[in-house]
This record gives sequence, structure tokens and C-alpha cells, in this order.
Amino acid sequence: MVNKKISLPKAQPSEKKKVLIIGARGMLGQELVIAFKKDTAYEVVAWDRDDIDITSEKQVIAKVTKLKPAIIINATGYNAVDKCEEDKKEYELAKKLNGKAPGYLAKVAKKIKAVFVNYSSDYVFDGEPEIPEPTGCTHSCGSCSLHTDFVPASTRGDDRSSMRGWPQIGFDEEAKTNPISNYGKSKVLGEKEVQKNTKNFYIIRPSKIFGKPAQAENAKRSFFDVMLEAGKKNKMVKAVDEETSCFTYAPDLAKKTKEIVEAEKPFGIYHIVNGDPCTWYEAVLELYQQAKLKTKVIPVDGAEFPRPAKRPYYSVLLNTKLNPLRSYKDALKEYLKKS
Repeated sequence: MVNKKISLPKAQPSEKKKVLIIGARGMLGQELVIAFKKDTAYEVVAWDRDDIDITSEKQVIAKVTKLKPAIIINATGYNAVDKCEEDKKEYELAKKLNGKAPGYLAKVAKKIKAVFVNYSSDYVFDGEPEIPEPTGCTHSCGSCSLHTDFVPASTRGDDRSSMRGWPQIGFDEEAKTNPISNYGKSKVLGEKEVQKNTKNFYIIRPSKIFGKPAQAENAKRSFFDVMLEAGKKNKMVKAVDEETSCFTYAPDLAKKTKEIVEAEKPFGIYHIVNGDPCTWYEAVLELYQQAKLKTKVIPVDGAEFPRPAKRPYYSVLLNTKLNPLRSYKDALKEYLKKS
């Protein structure tokens, strides 16, 4: 009897999932490219403004349909908050980039059965979250002692306030939007357009993104980069001790975005921010301490630096759907080491 060698069919490598990242040379976009390229399960297509004009519905439909990605991530947008407040043409541009364009992308995503990811902002809120009142509240704050021991909980899961029976204060994913600036209105428009045009979406709201400077020309610098430069050049700087919110580290945001998509989380709105809410002034103090700068920081009111667009006085985003990110202080430490 002759033993015949049996040739088994070669195992076919699993097909890579194609992910399209638009705004790939921006601060967040470049981190998304890095996060997905590290994973051999993905084929990354990185487009920027030279590759596609997302304000052209015709171009979006033609180019994206031809590419047929499984995942579309829109990491581009208009972010000149004050410009679009004082200039009607700029506001129209903001509405196109932040509002209508995400709708075009969502529409084509539905057509080719792709998952669509779009980024919004904490500026969709008015800065006045609902604050729970303690038992016995008389609504006469002047003589009230019930709030004496109140310590707001941070978004990283700090339990200090919950031990006293206080819930976190801020805006969760289901909070009603009520923008107080044109920029915020353009972001709300984008959220509505996405929800109108596809069901398979993730709308992610970050806040005060910082990270490695964008590769794109004329890109906006992060707050920490601006203040680090100011601290090295001056013996004293002024910082606004208002506008309490959270920072979001671009690499952390990119990794968490990938995690949401891979885990096939329920479609909807997600808040992704680093822990430890603070004012601009408090953030500068932390920055200079970590950078070992002796620059004196003076806290001032927002009126010291008048700006055309209103900012939310308090816009802490509460994450109720995901594992929390680390404190922005830890993320800042990592960023400074890499800079």
C-alpha cells in the first residue's frame, strides 16, 4: 500500500478591515492613523484636505463609494471659535465643515454599510448643568450650609462626592444641547445631520484636545503648547480662572475610539475626556510645575481677555458608558516627556 501525501489547502489570511481616516494630518487624525496602523487587522487609508473636499457632497459620494471602507472616521472640522462668531462668511464655513459635511459622510456610510465616527465638542452645551439639590433645600442659598462640604466628583471615577451622596455634576451623553456660540451651533448641526443620515454612528464628544502638533499647515496649536512657550519667554503670565472643563489627550482619544469600534459598542453618543476637570489657570499651574518653570501665574477673570464668542462657564463632560481615561495630569506628563 502506497501512502499518498495529502495536500491541505493553505489557510487564507483573514481580510483586513479598511478604515478611512479623514483629517489624517491633524492633531487627532495623526494619532488615529498611528493607532490603527499598529494593528495588522486594518488597512488604513489616510486622507486630508488635498485628498477630499468633504463640503462637496458629490465628491464625498464618488470618492468614498469607490474606496468602500468598512469604517469612516471624520477627524477634521472647523475650530476657529471666535472667527465664526464675528464673521458671517466664517460661520457659513463652520456650518459646512462641522454641520453639513458630517451629514454627507454619514449618508455615504449608510449607502456602503460602513460604521461612521464623528467628533463633536463640549461647546454644544451652555455651561449650566443641572445641579442636584440636597434634602432640605429651601432655595435660599445666601444662608444655606447644606453645600458646605460639597466636592464635585471628577470624571475619572473619583468617589469623593458619591460618598456624601452627591452625584457627579456635569453633562452626560443624554444631556440636552444648548450652544451659546456659533461654533457650538455648527457642532450641534453636525450631530443632527449624522443622526438623520445613518443609524450606524458614533458621535464622540471630547474637550480641549492636546497632543503632538498637527502636521497640517496653519493648524491650531494646543493650549499647553501656547502656554509652555509663554512660560519660557516670560517671568509672569495671566491665565483665566474660569471655564471649568476637561482636557483630552489626542493619543488617549484615538485609542479609545478604536476600542469603541472594535468592541462594537452600541451606536450613539460617547464622551471621551481625561480625568480631573479644571480651569485654564489650574491647568497652567500644573503645566509649569511639571515643566519645572518658575514663571509666576496670575489668575484673572475672563473679562481680562475679551473674546467675541461666549464660552461655557462649566462644561465638564460626564462619561457614563466607557471605562474612564487617566487624569490629564498623567497624560500631560507623558506628553512633556515625548516633546
